[in-house]
Amino acid sequence: PVKGNFFEFYLLALLFLTGTTGLGILVSVLTKVQVFSVQAAMVVARMNPRDEMRAYQRIVKACKRKSLAEQASYAYPRGGKMVTGPSIRLAEVIAGYWGNITYGLRELNRGKGISEVEAFAWDLETNTRVTRQFQVKHIRDKSEGGKELTGERDIYELVASMGQRRVRACILEVIPDDIVEGAEEECKKTLQGGNGEPIEDRIRKMVLAFSEFGISKDMIETRLRHKIEATLPAELVTLQQIYRSLKDGMAKREEFFDMTNSRAAGQSEKKDEKK
Repeated sequence: PVKGNFFEFYLLALLFLTGTTGLGILVSVLTKVQVFSVQAAMVVARMNPRDEMRAYQRIVKACKRKSLAEQASYAYPRGGKMVTGPSIRLAEVIAGYWGNITYGLRELNRGKGISEVEAFAWDLETNTRVTRQFQVKHIRDKSEGGKELTGERDIYELVASMGQRRVRACILEVIPDDIVEGAEEECKKTLQGGNGEPIEDRIRKMVLAFSEFGISKDMIETRLRHKIEATLPAELVTLQQIYRSLKDGMAKREEFFDMTNSRAAGQSEKKDEKK
């Protein structure tokens, strides 16, 4: 987008050339500025086409970073199976290195208690554009019931949170599947390798991370069906995917762990301590 003094100069110049003033012409001029900005971006993209091989190499290199690999995928149960996929963070990194792509959210309209929003991703080089339109009710779900939101910041954060999945879907639709699959595979290798960190330390950190959601070591062991010390690198990757899903609010802990049995076990332990 055009910003700063150049935008003001451009706007005044267009107003001067049209020889008219008023809100209607101002909206028209602003629309023209946006159109010119997009057209300019498309021209620049076509003048500087992406080197696909180099872009892929940069994506793979980025996926070797542990900090990215830990946030690269999510998991949630569906129909008795575990569904996994690239996270919004990985999608953004891929889009950045793939190049000539713009993406984001736009609030199209806001009514009483509801916003109409559009998520989009646009490959400026090929002129491939993908959009998702959806509605967001200004209500935040809580255990005791929904809470109506009226503050601007609360509504903005809710819209951004609800829009992440749609933006991710749009980005992944404009990027070739083999590029995304290659990135996911490289992230899995990075996590399984651990960058030289002992697997015992990685397991300990994961148990501590799950405790933020009230998930104990016993619950994890029940899911794994063996002691936590026997966790394999591949199992650790799955646990990290589950943790990312909980962190991003894409799933609830009850979908992965048996909370009832764990609570019962916890109560029995307290009784034993009293004795």
